[in-house]
Amino acid sequence: MSGIQAEIGNLEAIVGSLSMSEKELFKRIFDIVVTKGRLYPPQGMRPWIEEQFGSVDRALEQNIVRVTNLVTFEEALFNPLRASRPVEEHAGDEVSAAEIDNRQTDIFSDPLANTPEDTFGRIEGRYCITASNIAKYEGFHGVIIFKEPDPLRFTREQVIDYIDTGWRWARKAHFIDPEARYYFFMWNCGGRAGASLPHGHAQVTLGKRRPYARVEQLRCAALSYRNQYGVDYFDDLYRAHHAVGCGIETGGIRVLAYLTPVKEKEVVLMAHELGESFSETLYEVLACFRDRMGVTFFNVALFMPPLTRAEEDWSDFPTIARVVDRGSAESKASDIGAMELYASSVISGDPFEVARVVKEALG
Repeated sequence: MSGIQAEIGNLEAIVGSLSMSEKELFKRIFDIVVTKGRLYPPQGMRPWIEEQFGSVDRALEQNIVRVTNLVTFEEALFNPLRASRPVEEHAGDEVSAAEIDNRQTDIFSDPLANTPEDTFGRIEGRYCITASNIAKYEGFHGVIIFKEPDPLRFTREQVIDYIDTGWRWARKAHFIDPEARYYFFMWNCGGRAGASLPHGHAQVTLGKRRPYARVEQLRCAALSYRNQYGVDYFDDLYRAHHAVGCGIETGGIRVLAYLTPVKEKEVVLMAHELGESFSETLYEVLACFRDRMGVTFFNVALFMPPLTRAEEDWSDFPTIARVVDRGSAESKASDIGAMELYASSVISGDPFEVARVVKEALG
């Protein structure tokens, strides 16, 4: 990789510079297709292009890098020029903690009085407390209500407590119903990320009978990979990312600036278990998003093998967290359209830049 600038546009060259074994491993998981996008604008449009994109030449011939995960069929189409495309702006919809506190409609300001509890009661942490979700999409569906109303004012201790409280909730629910064993933790930070209320909160579910569909899709893909190659897919996934400079390991936690992100700046964490080190690393990534990348809306998903033995084969399946940026408050445009829903993710950012910033944050 010596002499090749670390950026997504050079991914093909970076892979080409790897050792034979690294190259073989990378190509076993990922396929790269580089295409040219060309256009011929009218003369009168050229000043606008130059103002918008900095250079007419950048728009006349564009490099599009398509990266496909051949195991999971996740796919991303990268074109950094899209980050400069014009969008309508409006007043930001970020809500300050003071504004949240002043709203009479903030039911989470007094959860004991304004929210229901689960049949097994509430789980209380140092910085949060659980409630039972009123509009459920799972039999066991809880809300972790943060005592700090502003979802962006989180500390290391708070994030660790949120994760721990969710895990204690899951174990309690599983004790009540041993058939409920498939745990999922989600944190939708801000309206653009899907939060219906501005007061900081996360959600937890515990499913029965089978894993959630996309978790099961990943498990089956990893199992198929192991059956075909005789090795752990998740180990190879990390090794492929590390080989090109997008994988970091810290304290036993593997951190990937994901090469087939579902949306912008996606980072994936993998570990053998959900411990304090995992929660601390998740905090570091979230703080990096907020403080170094200026992210104000994000999603976190956390999932793992079932709490107790199940019929499916979960060999080698790690604890996984996925974190993704959900766009700017100033933009009216949604970050997800028909391409993301039905074809492939379209990405304007660069995983190599994400990797650089995250590496700096993790020391």
